[in-house]
Amino acid sequence: MTNESLYTRRRMLSLSGTAAAIGLAGCSGGQAESDGGSESTEEHSDSDGHNETESHDDSEDEHSEEEESHDDEEEGHGEDSHDDEEIGAPTETAQVNMITTDGTYHFDPHVARVEVGGTVTFHNESGSHSATAYHPDNDQPQLVPDGAASWDSSLLSEAGATFEHTFETEGVYHYYCTPHETVGMIGSIIVGEPDAHGQPALEEPPQDKPESVTKKISELNTMCNEALGHGH
Repeated sequence: MTNESLYTRRRMLSLSGTAAAIGLAGCSGGQAESDGGSESTEEHSDSDGHNETESHDDSEDEHSEEEESHDDEEEGHGEDSHDDEEIGAPTETAQVNMITTDGTYHFDPHVARVEVGGTVTFHNESGSHSATAYHPDNDQPQLVPDGAASWDSSLLSEAGATFEHTFETEGVYHYYCTPHETVGMIGSIIVGEPDAHGQPALEEPPQDKPESVTKKISELNTMCNEALGHGH
């Protein structure tokens, strides 16, 4: 082989090796750039999506707790509870307050008790109310003792206004507030030491009355029967 041929062969081998090295370097660099870009995109997506979801869930939980608290408050609103009320022995006089408070209308106490010939003073503490006997003279069913006198305070609108009635006949009396009867503003007076049997007030409530009225009268009957030592 001549010197010229040997030189030409070596030059060709050198150029081929250089081209191959350049090709490998370009391929490796492109792969590295592609992998790096993919990882960066996935990390960003995971981070943003996770934080937004947790924030939304926390907000929903807080809103749900607020709604539950509001519902609990509404459930307790407007109830006229008298489960713990105690009825004592007959007294010479008694006072019954007529009250409007927090959306409720009631007599306090729900059941008062006086001696025969005792006087009850109805005191208007707030709102506009009456104390009216369930008596035929007031176009109502008889829920007072036989022969007992009727009474009606008419509407008391001024705070501090009072009305008095003296009870001469022994027995149980139911009465009501004319504007608030249907929302359960009904009360009872026990006069003396009557026998629970034969009391018109303690019979079944009038069936022509709304359910809210019959329910309240039934509750008062239970209280009066217990005070008189008579259970049904």
